Amino acid sequence: MVSNEAAHSRNLRRGRYSEPGRIYFVTSTCFNRQKHFSNSVSAQVLSNEFDLIGHDSDCTSLAHVVMPDHFHWLVQLDRETTLQEVVRKLKGRSARRISKLKLTTERVWQSGFHDHAVRVEEDLENLANYLIQNPLRAGLVRDVEDYPFWDSAWHKRKTCRG
Repeated sequence: MVSNEAAHSRNLRRGRYSEPGRIYFVTSTCFNRQKHFSNSVSAQVLSNEFDLIGHDSDCTSLAHVVMPDHFHWLVQLDRETTLQEVVRKLKGRSARRISKLKLTTERVWQSGFHDHAVRVEEDLENLANYLIQNPLRAGLVRDVEDYPFWDSAWHKRKTCRG
């Protein structure tokens, strides 16, 4: 018997194709929607991983936001790598670092992820703006500048992140 999570993860992969140069909007959730990233240290660990991932994964991180129980990411594949490989590295490295810091003993990530291949005609700056506005829509802050766990190639922060 296949678990609901395994079936859901398999369905998310159906029809997925990774194209070099393509930009993707990716969302991934914490296991059982646990709020691992309500902890600011865990959230900073994941946010740092977005900054580091392009150095060894043939991708460019264009924008991201870390929410209490999920993340959103605008990422461009640079070379012959797959989106699945890039997301696997991001989730694996962040989970190992969170575990090493003893921030949780529980599983961090739900299997799989949701992705949307960005169409040429879509406005990337508007997509990035939508992405970084998530903490406002969730009622976590009144001003996006007050939320430290996001970055965007189009939106420069007025304050330094800690």
